[in-house]
Amino acid sequence: MSNLDEFLAGERLDDVVFYVSDAYLDDDSRLREVGTETDGGVRMILDGETGRSAFQAGTGMGAMEFAKTAMDADGEIARSLDDGTCPFADADDADDDHAIRFVFAFAEAQNEEVGGLYAEGDVVHAYAHCTCGESYSHKWVIGDRDD
Repeated sequence: MSNLDEFLAGERLDDVVFYVSDAYLDDDSRLREVGTETDGGVRMILDGETGRSAFQAGTGMGAMEFAKTAMDADGEIARSLDDGTCPFADADDADDDHAIRFVFAFAEAQNEEVGGLYAEGDVVHAYAHCTCGESYSHKWVIGDRDD
């Protein structure tokens, strides 16, 4: 089982996922050595502290501050945490540029006291930044998405 599969199965609750698109990442970035190359970028599954530091080094912003701004808009982020659908994209204007620049994700353990999704199981919180300049979020209960 890959690190991503383990993360998505709720087996790495202390880790974070950080994905950076090739368009956003320099060719000689150290993040390429740390992560796994994907079709469109680099994905890293790192312990929480290291992941937050890598996110700040790669984007110039704090991970939790980014998450707070991204949670204001609901979008769809791929289960693979390397793609998404920007909620600010206008379906009538195909010329708009809406592609993932980067994604930050973590999982939170089930917490029945909080209720809602958290009572149903462990929850993945994913936050994306789009080439249009907007950020958005998506969260789901682990095991509810097979795509």
